[in-house]
Amino acid sequence: MEIGQKVKVIRLRDRVPASIAERLGQIGLIEGYKMTDGSGVGIVVKFDDNFATWFFEDELRTVQ
Repeated sequence: MEIGQKVKVIRLRDRVPASIAERLGQIGLIEGYKMTDGSGVGIVVKFDDNFATWFFEDELRTVQ
């Protein structure tokens, strides 16, 4: 997955706040990367309403 690609949120690994849970099924653009617990990399996704948050790679699927 690369910066600028469109991705769809296909699942959520953990319990998350409602503001993030409502993003399930939505499409956003990859804006960058974030180090997670020291061993992983999260993907920062920005949505049309300018809300941005990070997801694990297996929670996203690239779209055309």
